[in-house]
Amino acid sequence: MNNTRFATAIHIMTLLAKMPGAWVSSDFLAGSININAVIVRKELSVLREAGLVESKKGKEGGSRISKKMDEIYISEIFQAINNSDVLGKKNNHPNPKCFVGKEINNNLNNLFTETNDLVIQFLSKKKLSEFAENFG
Repeated sequence: MNNTRFATAIHIMTLLAKMPGAWVSSDFLAGSININAVIVRKELSVLREAGLVESKKGKEGGSRISKKMDEIYISEIFQAINNSDVLGKKNNHPNPKCFVGKEINNNLNNLFTETNDLVIQFLSKKKLSEFAENFG
């Protein structure tokens, strides 16, 4: 996951949660995040696939949260957009003749899995509604 995907997704979800029932345009969301609407539409697509938002096309269209905000856990948002390990990527081609190089990726797999599990466990205790309370 790049450094901004989660921040973008949680920003989108918080805005939609604070505007329940409203169809919010990707342009409005992009203006709040101060990014290109194309990026917002990409993340909305991922969030829609995860069942967290729904979208409607047309002049009166937009996106809205698909559940009540107290039914959504931050871990769901994280898992929807997560496409790599929290700690980054493994080394592509370590030296197999080195005593560390030949085993590094196996050991990193274990470390990465444990770290990801801890992050998801922590975020599964946080509801979107609790996060959204921090905003007006």
